[in-house]
Amino acid sequence: MPASLSSFQIASYRNDGFVFPVDVMSSGEAGILRSGIEDLEQNYPDGSLPQPISQYFRVGAHVVIPLMAKIAGTPAVLDAVESILGPDLLVWSSELFIKEPHTSKVVSWHQDLTYWGMGETDDQLTAWIALSPATPQSGCMKFVAGSHNNRIVEHRDTFHEDNLLSRGQEIAVDVDEATATNIVLKPGQMSLHHGRMFHASGPNSSDDRRIGCAIRYVTPRVKQLVAERDYAMLVRGCDSERNWINVAAPSEPFGDGAMALYSRIRNDQSVALAQGARQQVGLYADAATGGSVS
Repeated sequence: MPASLSSFQIASYRNDGFVFPVDVMSSGEAGILRSGIEDLEQNYPDGSLPQPISQYFRVGAHVVIPLMAKIAGTPAVLDAVESILGPDLLVWSSELFIKEPHTSKVVSWHQDLTYWGMGETDDQLTAWIALSPATPQSGCMKFVAGSHNNRIVEHRDTFHEDNLLSRGQEIAVDVDEATATNIVLKPGQMSLHHGRMFHASGPNSSDDRRIGCAIRYVTPRVKQLVAERDYAMLVRGCDSERNWINVAAPSEPFGDGAMALYSRIRNDQSVALAQGARQQVGLYADAATGGSVS
């Protein structure tokens, strides 16, 4: 299924900061991936790994889970991303955002680049792939068109228990909800959005889980400006700049070598991602010690 963006879609991304929906796989293929993720949840209950599996889903999943590395390297996804960023692509991060049915979990208004330590760069984007229906009822994302033309604005940390973000961070300026676009996606479709985009998502009041896979792509030109080291997985083209420590996709789930690498990455990235926080950031709270997280 060809997924290279049309000239109209590319223009929409440049103007609005996002584009959707982009078909990257069939609903059946998305269902198989969903089943694979839910099998992992069943096969690795709490206590079977050093940390709950939700931790690995939310930070660097492609480092320890072959299925997530496979999703990140899906040719149709890469074709679309290449339309925006060019032929040389690395995966900096991959995450699963799962909202259980009839729950109050939300994502507050924020800009992704705020705590990534990469500055204001345009050489990045997020591909958000729906593995279950993403609708206003299930808590789909919503974007403010053109907001990527802003600089990174001030954010405040809330650490609210219902916020899926690591710090419960939210934009410290008013966002006009009436200007937002609901990013409705069917399983197998994705959206692409810029890291300065104002975006959020509401609770899931539907009868099904809302499962989305967020892959953060960067080009070799991007540099980590806060942490001493950072890591990325080359998925297309070449990395001639060598700004990243290149990592390979894992060969098995939660293998010893991949788990050791995961701990190093989490520890090193925590320098940027927890910078300035007034309390421990749950996903990185004990990164230096490798213990369990809150």
